[in-house]
Amino acid sequence: MTTLNQAFARARSEDRAALIGYLPAGFPTLEGSVRLIRAMVEGGVDIVEVGLPYSDPLMDGPVIQAAAEQALLSGITPAGVIEVAGEATQTGAATVIMSYWNPVERYGVDAFARDLAAVGGSGVITPDLTPEEAADWTTATRAHGIDRIFLVAPSSTDDRLRVVSGACSGFVYAASTMGVTGVRTEVSDRAGTLVARTRTITDLPIAVGLGVSTGAQAREIAEFADGVIVGSAFIRLVQEAGSLAEAEEAVAALARELAAGVRRRTQDMTPVP
Repeated sequence: MTTLNQAFARARSEDRAALIGYLPAGFPTLEGSVRLIRAMVEGGVDIVEVGLPYSDPLMDGPVIQAAAEQALLSGITPAGVIEVAGEATQTGAATVIMSYWNPVERYGVDAFARDLAAVGGSGVITPDLTPEEAADWTTATRAHGIDRIFLVAPSSTDDRLRVVSGACSGFVYAASTMGVTGVRTEVSDRAGTLVARTRTITDLPIAVGLGVSTGAQAREIAEFADGVIVGSAFIRLVQEAGSLAEAEEAVAALARELAAGVRRRTQDMTPVP
C-alpha cells in the first residue's frame, strides 16, 4: 500500500474526504515552494500535488499559468520538481506530481517513475495523457510502484469512464467543470453526477478538482467525493501576499478552513486547530 492509499484510507476511517493541495514546484522559488507546501500540510492538507511547470499549459487557467511562468523563470527543472516532491514527502503527506506528458517523456519515462519513487513520491497525474497512449508509462509505473492518475470529465461516456478508471491506480481525478482550471464561486452541479457515475464503475477513490476555493465548497464536495483538490485558491493567496512569510500564513489559514470543510459530518466550520 502506497502512502497515497494510506492517506485515503485514513480519511475514510475518519469519515471524511481527503484534502489535496496543489502548488507548482519553484513557485515563487524552489525554497519558497517547499516552505509553502509545509504550511499547507501544517494547515491540514493530506495529499500534496506538486505541479511540474510547463511552457504550454493548455488546460490551466491564468492563475496557474502565471505561477508556472514565474517558476520557469526562476529556473525550475523536472529534476527540481522531483526534488520538491521529495521535500514534500518529508512532511509526512502523500505526494504526487501533476505534469503534462511532454516533460515526462523528455525526462525519460522509466527514469521519471524511478526517480520519483526514489524520493518517496506516490503517483503522477497526467491530464493530457490517455490510457491508450500510456503503455510505456504503465510499464514504468508498475515497475517502480508509482500510481497512475488519469482524468474523467462530465463529457466522458460510460465506456470512457470504464477505460480511464481501469487504467488508474491511487485515485481517479474527476474534473468537476469543463474547461481550464481556476477559482470558481460555486461548485459545478455536474460534479456529483460525474462522481456517482464513476463510482458505479470503480472502487478507487474519486477526487474532485477544478475550482474549489472555500471551506463551504470543500464541504459540499466532501459529501459525495473521496478527495477535494484545491490549487488556484492557494496560488492566488501567494500572488497577493506581500512576503513569503505572509503567504505561508495565508496558505496555512486556507488549509485549516478547507480541512474543516472536508470533515463532512462535522456540524460547524471551525478550523482545525
